[in-house]
Amino acid sequence: MPRSLTPLLVAVLVMCSAQQLLTPVLSPLSQDLGLDATRLGLVLTLSSVAFALSSPLWGLALDLAGLRPVLIAGLGLCVLGFAGFAAAVTFGGDETLPTGLAFTFVLVCRSLLLGAGIAALLVAALAVAGIVPAGEGDRTRAVGLVGAAQGLAAVLGPVIGGALTVVSLVVPLHLATVIAVALAVGVLLVVRQPVAEHPQPPVQPWELLPAFGVGLLLHLSLGLAQVAAVSLVLHGLNTPVTTGSAGLVPAVAAIGLVVTQGVAVPLLRWPAARLMKIGAPIAVAGYAFLAGAPSLWLVALAFLVVAVGTGLAVTGFAAAASLGVGSRHQGLVAGLVNATVGVPLVVAPMLSGLLHDVEPLAPVVAAGVAAALAVGLSLVPVGVARIPQPAA
Repeated sequence: MPRSLTPLLVAVLVMCSAQQLLTPVLSPLSQDLGLDATRLGLVLTLSSVAFALSSPLWGLALDLAGLRPVLIAGLGLCVLGFAGFAAAVTFGGDETLPTGLAFTFVLVCRSLLLGAGIAALLVAALAVAGIVPAGEGDRTRAVGLVGAAQGLAAVLGPVIGGALTVVSLVVPLHLATVIAVALAVGVLLVVRQPVAEHPQPPVQPWELLPAFGVGLLLHLSLGLAQVAAVSLVLHGLNTPVTTGSAGLVPAVAAIGLVVTQGVAVPLLRWPAARLMKIGAPIAVAGYAFLAGAPSLWLVALAFLVVAVGTGLAVTGFAAAASLGVGSRHQGLVAGLVNATVGVPLVVAPMLSGLLHDVEPLAPVVAAGVAAALAVGLSLVPVGVARIPQPAA
């Protein structure tokens, strides 16, 4: 792994973990602030919107101004987002701030600033993963590690945050702020502008559209299924399941993604196109299994299959996008890849809810259809500039 990528992987892991520290406390803290479920949902949705919309802008800024200005801006937004959210909760909880004003600060800090700041870090990491590695296998491995770092944060953050709530609900808030400040200082001291080792000629932009279609459809399908998972487990199985046990399913999916992107992809060293062609059908098989799974453990196994297939294919998508452009446009491509991940985060919860009202199993069926369409797109040749593998 390139040394210039290591501090950015650490930054993604730590900052995303800090963001996920807040997950277990969002609901109880929103009740303390007098926010109903609709307002809490708006906080989460607006965060995804900020993530998706800001990502291409960060990519353009990185190509034009370089890595460090984007990191400085992104890390600064993260620090302001964490600190502002902690202040809003603290002063809103003791009624120093009126409920409406506290909610406004939560929207601005927790949703807009933090969502955009996290997006900047991920764009920076993906862009460096696309600039430095010398061979196609190394490029795919580097892209997979970025995804694995983000996925590992989604596993570790809520667990650590939940443990800290035993002490106090506000401990994760203040700890996240301290982590963000320390990380910002460390990253800015260590990270320098990387130098491309093997610049390659770009392909035509439209040749990358099938890869982006694969990424969009598979992220959408996973989002649809994950949103429907808890309801499916609690109300759609033959045997009764507790709410706590239902949390096993998204945990298994997250771990499956981390292991696939962080371990399997580096070991396999497959080309990007092969990852998509093999991963997408595995995901379809997982959704078919999920639609008929009668017990909690079989649902969890189905989600594991989905996670493995999705992990392979979306890594192939991100690597193909990176391989399709030269080093001067890695920022823009990284931003578009990030946006492709972010848009389903906005659409999937609403679409899954609408489909569930029609038929509880409909979101899973829709997820399978989306994954099947991704299989078709994975068979379309993708424009990828071949990079010579480095000599052993």
